[in-house]
Amino acid sequence: MSDSIEDTELKRFYQSLIQDLKSTQVSEEEGGILEQIFTQMAVDLLADAGETENARVAHDEGYLGTKNQHKINAYAEPDNYETIDLFITIYKGKDEPTRLAKEEIATAAKRITNFFSKAKCKDYVNEIEESSQIFDFAHMLSTSGDLTENLVRVNAIILTDGLYPGEIPENKNIAGYPIFFRVIDLSYLYNITEKSHIPIEIDFTRDGFEIPCIISPSENDQYQSYLAIISGAALATIYERYGSRLLEQNVRSFLQFTGKINKGMRKTINEEPHMFLAFNNGIAVTAEEIEIAKSEDGKGYLISKVKDFQIVNGGQTTASIYHTFKKDKADISGVFVQVKLTVVKNRNDFSKIVSRISEYANTQNKVSVSDLSSNIPYHIELEKLSRGIFTPHVTGQINQTRWFYERARGQYKNARIKEGFTKAKQKAFDLKNPKKQMFNKEDLAKYVNAYREIYDGNKLRIGPHLVVQGNQKNYAQFLNNNLIDKPDNIYFEDIVSKAILFRTAEKLYGVKPNAIGDLRYITVPYAISLLGYLTEYKLDLYKIWTNQSISEGLQSTLKDLMRLVENFIKNSAPGALFGEWGKKQDCWLTVKEKFKNTPIPIPPDDLLNPKTRPRRRISDTEVENSNFKETEETIKNISAEKWKVIYLYCKENDEIPNYFTNAVHNLGRKLKEGIRPTSKEILLVNELLNKIIYKTSIFDEE
Repeated sequence: MSDSIEDTELKRFYQSLIQDLKSTQVSEEEGGILEQIFTQMAVDLLADAGETENARVAHDEGYLGTKNQHKINAYAEPDNYETIDLFITIYKGKDEPTRLAKEEIATAAKRITNFFSKAKCKDYVNEIEESSQIFDFAHMLSTSGDLTENLVRVNAIILTDGLYPGEIPENKNIAGYPIFFRVIDLSYLYNITEKSHIPIEIDFTRDGFEIPCIISPSENDQYQSYLAIISGAALATIYERYGSRLLEQNVRSFLQFTGKINKGMRKTINEEPHMFLAFNNGIAVTAEEIEIAKSEDGKGYLISKVKDFQIVNGGQTTASIYHTFKKDKADISGVFVQVKLTVVKNRNDFSKIVSRISEYANTQNKVSVSDLSSNIPYHIELEKLSRGIFTPHVTGQINQTRWFYERARGQYKNARIKEGFTKAKQKAFDLKNPKKQMFNKEDLAKYVNAYREIYDGNKLRIGPHLVVQGNQKNYAQFLNNNLIDKPDNIYFEDIVSKAILFRTAEKLYGVKPNAIGDLRYITVPYAISLLGYLTEYKLDLYKIWTNQSISEGLQSTLKDLMRLVENFIKNSAPGALFGEWGKKQDCWLTVKEKFKNTPIPIPPDDLLNPKTRPRRRISDTEVENSNFKETEETIKNISAEKWKVIYLYCKENDEIPNYFTNAVHNLGRKLKEGIRPTSKEILLVNELLNKIIYKTSIFDEE
C-alpha cells in the first residue's frame, strides 16, 4: 500500500473517530468531556486487541505546569498485581490529525510517573476525596501488600489522537519498580482497528540469544512447524519488553499467576532450574514469518528473527519464569523451555487456524473451547436475530427500529457505510438502526449477568460483583457460565429488555451535582440484581420489549433501590474501599442478606401474568429469510455506476480473489439488465463488501 493511500485511509479513520466522539458526547446521558470519551474509546480498542484488560477511566490532575505536576486518565490492575497499566491522554480534537512534539510526550511521561510516585505515598491518598474516581486505585497503590509483593512492571501508556513518529521516552525505575513507556497514537489506533493487533517482531540474534531448532519435514500449504529450545533468559527478556501482548488474544485474559501449576514451576526454578525442561510441557507459539540461520558449527539451525510472535499455550510458563526471576531474584541461566512454533502460511485463514491451535493446545489451563473463539454459534445466532427482528410500533415513533448486535468490532460502521452512500441513505440507516441501540459482546454480558445470579450447586457463578470487576473479566464469566445453546427471538427480546433496564437505571442514577452518589458502576448492577432477586425474576420483560421502556412506577422503585444499595455498600465496605468491596462475592451476599425481606412496590402490570398467552417463537427459516431480504435490499440499492467502480477496484487489486471479482461483474450486469441475481451471488458479494468497506474511497458519499 502506498503512503498516499495510507494517509487517505488514516484521515478517513480520524474523521470517523472525531464524529464518533462528538456523537457519543451528545448521546451520553451524562454528557462528558471529549478527552475522557476519547480515553474510553482508546482503552476499549486496546482491550479488544488484548493489550490491556479491565481498564477503568478515572481522571485526576494537579499542579500542572510545575515540577510536581501529575495527571492520569485511566488505569488497569490485573488480579495478579504483577502488572499495572497507567494511561494519560493528550487530546487535540482538531479538524485534521496533529503531529505531536517530543516535548509534549516528555511532559505527559513526567505527569504520569509523578502520579505513580505520589500514589505510592499515603500523603496523596489522604489529600483526595473518598468519592474521587481515583481513590480506590490510589489507596491500593499505597497500602496493598499484594501489590508490594508481586508488582514487577508498570506500563505508562500515553494515548493521543495526534501522530507521533518520534522516540519513546526511555524506561525508568521509580521506587524500585520498572516503568515501561508506550505511545498509542492515531496511527496505532488505526492499525489495531484494521488488524486487531500490531505484529511483534523479535530479533533474537541482535538480543544475543541462540534459539536452536529443527524443521518439521511435513509439507503442506497451510503451515510449517519447528521444534526449538528457548532459554528462560530469552523468554523473560521478551516478556518484560512486551508483557501480555505476547499472549495470543483469545487466551491472554484467562491466564493468571496463580494456581498449583505455577507454584510447582516457581519451586522448580528456585530449587532445580536444570530440571525445568524435563518437568514442563513447553510452550506453543504461532508466527507470521521467521528467519532461519545456520548455527556457527554448521550442524544445525537457529531461529534468528520472528514476526508476529504469539504464545497460544504457555502463558503461565512464561509469566512464571519472569515473575520468579524478578521477585525471587532466581538464577534462570539454567532454565530452558521447549517450543513448538507454527508459521501459518495461509493468511486468509490465519485467525481461524491460530484459534484452532489455541483450542487444542490449551489443555493444562481450564479454559473452555467457547473462550477461544469470538465466532462461536451463540454469537453468530444472536447477530442474525438482531438483523432480522424489529421493535414493536411504539407510540410517538413513526418507524420500527432494530437493536444492532455488534458481534465483531466495526460491524455497525461497516453496515452504515454499505447501506448509506448518500446522506439520505445514511439518515434512513440511522432511523432504522439508532446508534443508541447498538450493543456489543461486553455490553451483552453486562446486561445479562447483572439481571440474574446463577448458582452451580452451592457455588455462585454469576452475580453483580462480576460486572463491577470490568468488561473482560465479566465477559469471561459470561462465556463460561451464562451461555445458552440456541438463542431464539424470545431470548433476544429479553436481552434487549435487560439492556433497556440497565441503561434506564444509569440514566436514573443521574450525574453530578444531581446524582444519587458517585458509585454508579457499582450501584446500577447491584440494584438491578437485587430487583430481580426480590421479585423472584418475575418482571414482565416482554412488556419492556413491547414498550421499549420501563414504566414510571418501576423507574421509581429502581431509583429507591439504588439509593438503598449505595448507602449500604458505603456503610458496609471495610476501610472505605468501595470499589474493591463491590468486586467481591461477599459484598453481593451481604446486600442480599440485608434486603431479602425488604418490601418493594412493584406495579402489578410490571410482573408476569400466568394467564398471558405464550409468546410466539420465530423459526430459523423466518430469521434467515428476514436477514437475506435485508442483504438483498442493500445490494439492490447500489447503483450500476457504483458496481462498475467496485468491479474495477477488484480487478486492479491482486489481493482480491478472482471469484469475488467475477461475482461483482456478474451481479452488476444482472442488476443493470433487470435480472435477479442468485442468492449465492448476493451473499458472496456481500461478504466482499464487508471485507473492503474501509479499504477504499469508493464507498465515500456520492
